[in-house]
Amino acid sequence: MLIVYSVAPAGVQPRGGNNHADAEVSADTPLTGSRLVRHQLEPGEPIPADALWIDLVQPTRSEERLVEQTLNIEMPTQEDMDDIEASELLYHENGARYITVKLIVAVDDEPDMAGVTFVLKGNTLATVRYDEPRAFPMYVTRASRAGGAGTTADAIFHGLIETVIDRTAELLQATAEQINALSRSVFDPKSKAASIAHQQTLRSLGSAGTLIAMSRESLASLERALLFITASYRGTGAAGDLRKDIRSTLRDIQSLEEYANFQSGKVQFLLDATLGLVNLEQNNIIKLFSVMSVVFMPPTLIASIYGMNFQDMPELGWDFGYPVAIIVMIMAAVTPYFFFRWKGWL
Repeated sequence: MLIVYSVAPAGVQPRGGNNHADAEVSADTPLTGSRLVRHQLEPGEPIPADALWIDLVQPTRSEERLVEQTLNIEMPTQEDMDDIEASELLYHENGARYITVKLIVAVDDEPDMAGVTFVLKGNTLATVRYDEPRAFPMYVTRASRAGGAGTTADAIFHGLIETVIDRTAELLQATAEQINALSRSVFDPKSKAASIAHQQTLRSLGSAGTLIAMSRESLASLERALLFITASYRGTGAAGDLRKDIRSTLRDIQSLEEYANFQSGKVQFLLDATLGLVNLEQNNIIKLFSVMSVVFMPPTLIASIYGMNFQDMPELGWDFGYPVAIIVMIMAAVTPYFFFRWKGWL
């Protein structure tokens, strides 16, 4: 799917053209109350000349060729977007800046990581993605309102990154609330230990830890991307306000990374605490069996002695032999029990 976005003043529908270079929006000419206008291209339809953002969602090869011919660039493949080397994710080529970041996406209601590539060529931004991060429709909704869109490709890129960071912050905040709820559950003195509850707690902590790890990976890739784009502005006439906004965004990323590290430490602490409670529960079970074996061992010994049925056993002919043996067996069982209670072992 190939979607193009053009910038227009509020209430004005932009007109497309065939000459893309002639319709570039000047970075020095702000459009008051500008907004993004969305247009999904049909097969065979050319890219409008005033397209500021070209969004390729699970693109076909023909759609990729159309963008390559329009911008005179080479689009990365899905395999290229999965690389982990920084030199393969952040680079310049043919006058274009290629930036690939890792974003959190939902796959079958489970969080996963997906690569998204941003290509900045002149005053045009092209994005390539094979998943649907929530940040993209969130940004489009905001930028479609009057005054919500940037007027340059770099401004749109920064707006998308800011929305991704906002979305990541929301995920971290929701995860932190879940962790706090788990913490109250783990350390609640009124709660009764149960293996099923511990299993559910461990699963929840594992899910929270996985999401935090994904958030940290995404934030790290976003930080590298912004540092790369900032370095590309050196010696250029890039807008000072945009560079200032990017520096502010970098500080936001660093604060979120610290917050994610803190939450990761809480998850590890709760994991250790939960496993400790599981060990205590197991120890209590083992202690119970140990006490039961000690309590029943003396009576069993007495019963075994008088069950040997030797001919010369005086007690067998004694009228009170049976009740005395029963009383001795009961005393032998009760005495260790009360001794354990007195020592505080039960």
